[in-house]
Amino acid sequence: MSRVNALWRYPVKSHGREPLERVTLTAGATIPWDRTWAVAHDRSGADGSEWVPCAHFSRGAKAPALMAITAELDPGARRLVLRHPDLPDLVFWPDEDPQALLDWSRPLMPDDRAASARVLPCPGRGYTDSDFPSVTLCNLASHRAVEGRLGRSISTARWRGNIWVDGLAPWEEFDWIDREIRVGDAIVIPRERTERCKATTANPGTGRRDTDTLGVLESWGHRDFGVRAEVVRSGEVTRGARVEPL
Repeated sequence: MSRVNALWRYPVKSHGREPLERVTLTAGATIPWDRTWAVAHDRSGADGSEWVPCAHFSRGAKAPALMAITAELDPGARRLVLRHPDLPDLVFWPDEDPQALLDWSRPLMPDDRAASARVLPCPGRGYTDSDFPSVTLCNLASHRAVEGRLGRSISTARWRGNIWVDGLAPWEEFDWIDREIRVGDAIVIPRERTERCKATTANPGTGRRDTDTLGVLESWGHRDFGVRAEVVRSGEVTRGARVEPL
């Protein structure tokens, strides 16, 4: 029997991960508070008026040190606490003091990359990497298959998934495309496989690149890990909830 092993959200795109015990999924929406904000770089034309692709933002593929940020969000106050092993903790309000995040994260940005310029809210949805509001499902068995080829353990945080599922066969999630999947009380339909980038090569504990995750994935003939799903029926999802195709 397949179960939800872990739940995660990422309040600021590429700037911190936060574990959850439960979440209420809403049809046509992302996980609440997932990628609600993003940090546009100084070569981006994004202005916060609409969703735009990830190339507009500061992210782990270009700045691996960002991968080591963890987050703690107070939704009612819209207050965030960010932590990084090389920096003091940051407590700030993204809507009221976005400059605090830019100043805090500046030491994490490489000198040869576009500089972080402004913090943008995403109107009506999160800044997920898909052009539709999505929830990312990841398979622990697929992660273990990657570890097997590496010959060592790595953190699941490299993949930045929302919902982790245990009890499947390796890569079984790829067979779920366009099928209804019950996750707790919700129903989702995976729409596409998630092609991975260099962000996954960085260690989430240190923010330093140390593993050729992309080369390992290519040994299977692709660079994909996990699937992006559309929520089609609202419902609560908790850690330990059952996951099954319908």
